[in-house]
Amino acid sequence: MGLLDFFKTKKEPPKVVEPPKDDSMDPAFYSHMRVEVTTPDGQLLFVAKLMYPRGTTAELHQYSENDAPQEEDAEPRRVCIRGYHDRERKAVYMEGVITPKPKHVWLVEELSIARLGNDRAFFRLDMNIDATATTFSGPKAGERPCKLVNISVGGACIASEYHYQEDDKFLLTVRLLEDRETSVMFCQVLRIFDRGEGRFEYGCRFLELTEADQEKITQNIFAAQRKTRGSSR
Repeated sequence: MGLLDFFKTKKEPPKVVEPPKDDSMDPAFYSHMRVEVTTPDGQLLFVAKLMYPRGTTAELHQYSENDAPQEEDAEPRRVCIRGYHDRERKAVYMEGVITPKPKHVWLVEELSIARLGNDRAFFRLDMNIDATATTFSGPKAGERPCKLVNISVGGACIASEYHYQEDDKFLLTVRLLEDRETSVMFCQVLRIFDRGEGRFEYGCRFLELTEADQEKITQNIFAAQRKTRGSSR
């Protein structure tokens, strides 16, 4: 066999195919995401925007100054950070250690992603207060009483004897606290839970909320949480 024939028949080395990089487990993928910061036991501390995540560090820019007052000499504290990525439609659960910085900014260290999920990942405050649900179309349009079971920035759960269907829409009207104005949210039914004896619970999401609407709901949730914690002491 000639020299040219040798090179013609020599096999090429196999190409190494790099596995696709999974950006979803990199905190930098979730820059500018709105998140809720809670204690490990589930107490809501504040709502913030996740900024400048890089490696295991980031900043949290607090939305409201009144959510979690900062103390310059505060000790670092371990927290849970959770948000919802609209494009990926994934709940993101992170952990880290925060310390306060000036102008309602928090430094995050030891930042890591604990897991991703399919739920909405919002803090939910348990309630049991009267509310009304108003539908505007169909043969049974009108206002009906219900109970607000829990509420979050992204949605609510109500209990009602009325039979709603998935994707039904209604206006939820409720006063979370006696000294606060009434809140009105446009809702869509996502899940139905049959509790027996003609009682149903409906997991709903809020629709068409502006940034101002979300901030208002957040402040009402904080106020209700503070009242609940104060009455349990």
